Amino acid sequence: MSDLILHHYGSSPFAEKTRLMMGLKGLAWRSVTVPMMLPKPDVVALTGGYRRTPFLQVGADIYCDTALIAEVLEQRQPAPSLYPEGVGGQARLLAQWADTDLFWTALPHAMQPDGIKAIFAGAPPEVIKAFAADRRAMSEGTPRISGPDASAALTHYLAWLSDLLQDGRPWLLGAQPSIADLSVYHPLWFVSRAGAMADILAPHEGLKTWMSRVAALGHGERAGKLDGEEAIAVARAGTPAAASVQPGLGFTAGERVSVTPADYARDAVTGVLVGLDTGRVTLARDDERAGRVHVHFPRIGYMLKKQETGA
Repeated sequence: MSDLILHHYGSSPFAEKTRLMMGLKGLAWRSVTVPMMLPKPDVVALTGGYRRTPFLQVGADIYCDTALIAEVLEQRQPAPSLYPEGVGGQARLLAQWADTDLFWTALPHAMQPDGIKAIFAGAPPEVIKAFAADRRAMSEGTPRISGPDASAALTHYLAWLSDLLQDGRPWLLGAQPSIADLSVYHPLWFVSRAGAMADILAPHEGLKTWMSRVAALGHGERAGKLDGEEAIAVARAGTPAAASVQPGLGFTAGERVSVTPADYARDAVTGVLVGLDTGRVTLARDDERAGRVHVHFPRIGYMLKKQETGA
């Protein structure tokens, strides 16, 4: 079985979510640190243009989006489950809310001036300026709420989450941790690192205790580090897993298609359609550095389109 290779960087909230998945499941993985902002030539060689962090590599298969990464890890090691029996649907729904509404409320709250000072403490002004420009480009055309509006909304969200824990349950959905805990945790983890902006968490002792419990899951076993070139060599030496296109979904195997995130960082990835069902789409790509790779995306949150062909 091929090694799990996580492409990430330390301060990425969604990467923290994925590292905690590894911890909950007790998995070993190898680490590739990717740049926080463009250019990302090694990333593009593997993903074809998808620029979000993190992504998971298993040989010559590249898995994008933490929702899909969670499913891949669940298939690889079913226990302990990210979707415990009896609450699997609730876990998925709460995770979806956390990765969208909660995240896009926590982020602008944390990235107000006092938060930026803490998050980028010691960084040269030009780095902060470049990061801000990079993130503006990622969110171009996507409406975002202001810092004060985000703070007001987050106050309510924290109260709702605290209410879930009032009965003394150790985890958001009961006796076992789930993907819901990891998804709710990572935006609040980012807020907790934002200096004075973390004060919004102070009234919620039960929630902070729960956060400590989630953090204690750890990050699994870091089995070594690779650089980008070494990870590309792993892909080049591998063979992608077989995939198939389910009939009746409006697409045919072998068509040239594009996949684009529906919300932000809307960089299209193009390739040949080799896999499709209601949960996942898989494109085959040939890269001069990485060779033949399969890039996988979830169907939720991504737009699949046929490529126009000239006459």
